[in-house]
Amino acid sequence: MVISTVPLFHAMSLWAVALDREFGWNRTQLGLALTFTRVEGGLMGPLEGYLTDKVGTRRMVLIGLLILGGAFIFFGQIQNLWMFYTAYILMALGQGLGSWIPIMTLLTRWFQKGRSMALGWANMSSRGGALLLIPMIGWAIEPDHLGWRLTATILGIVMIGVAIPISLAIRNQPEDYGLLPDGAKPDPEPAPLANEASDNSPIAEEDFTASEALRTPAFWLIAFGHGFTSMVILAIMAHLGLLMVDKGYELQDAAFVVSVYTAVAMGFQLVGGYVGGKIPIRLALAFFTSMQALGVVVLVFADAKSTFYLFAVLFGAGFGGRNPLTVAIRGDYFGSASFGKILGFSTVPMNLLLLIAAPLVGWMRDVQGDYTDAFLVMVVTNLAGAACFVMAKRPARPVKKTAPQSTSVN
Repeated sequence: MVISTVPLFHAMSLWAVALDREFGWNRTQLGLALTFTRVEGGLMGPLEGYLTDKVGTRRMVLIGLLILGGAFIFFGQIQNLWMFYTAYILMALGQGLGSWIPIMTLLTRWFQKGRSMALGWANMSSRGGALLLIPMIGWAIEPDHLGWRLTATILGIVMIGVAIPISLAIRNQPEDYGLLPDGAKPDPEPAPLANEASDNSPIAEEDFTASEALRTPAFWLIAFGHGFTSMVILAIMAHLGLLMVDKGYELQDAAFVVSVYTAVAMGFQLVGGYVGGKIPIRLALAFFTSMQALGVVVLVFADAKSTFYLFAVLFGAGFGGRNPLTVAIRGDYFGSASFGKILGFSTVPMNLLLLIAAPLVGWMRDVQGDYTDAFLVMVVTNLAGAACFVMAKRPARPVKKTAPQSTSVN
């Protein structure tokens, strides 16, 4: 996920500053790029989930990285606003096909008892990559270093170069290798009776179909909770660098703040995974998303580097702790058999909300001259998402239809 997610989303605020310098586009125009990525996510999410369940994560990652790499090379050649939007749509398509839905489906199928922690470790690794890549990208795109065009082209070439090796290393699901989730081996003994359990058997997990999940309130509360709490993340990715430049700071200052919240988020992936396994996962989500909102309140009133770093710590802790749980709760509630489809469908309402985040913040800044009210609106949506998580109680297990038993008269 590092190579596919970090340059596209986490570095967006750095690309935005470089594009602002070269083309003079306003904040609304720059923010629309991330909006178009969410159009792609909303339209393609269900298809990406279906394809993941159908062909497996390995092929999805290969296809996605090849598209993403080509799109980054194209991004390095853009000459106008519409080429920029086209590049970002293509990059989002590659990232969607080869990253989040396929990788989250892979982890959900390989882990059951330790799912939250496994997702935490995976996301921590991704944030570790971001911690290294963000300062490097921030340094490289400066005009007196490589410049943003050459940096984008090099990233695209690297993505294409690693596509095949990474895909070959992926194992789609444990059953393909004679294993059960969590690496358990099938019990060689006869299957236990209904009221018995083998010591090394995984916990029974009731799998919902996609249509069954869609009929539960929990599905929609989780989807909208995820969307509301992601709006501010997308806005931060698009506008943090521009906000800091507005306040007189340099691009490298913004890159360091991004690095701090990325480092904190990296550690809190594991904290979130641990807490989500100890208390009801919906309450853990509400706690971490509220911490994320508190960080944005600090950002709104930040007037010194130390305050920006305080924002980074609070926001990183909330964002990091929340991150693995937004996926784990779906696996815990709905099972893994149709997880790709369920996750794909849940991206539709989420992406409808994300469509408006970055351009709304950009438009409010253009109209009002600063980001204060814009990010306070994001705080409100964040807290609305926390409320959705609190209400998302575990759904009742689906009632499976069974054939009526025939009776015979002797």
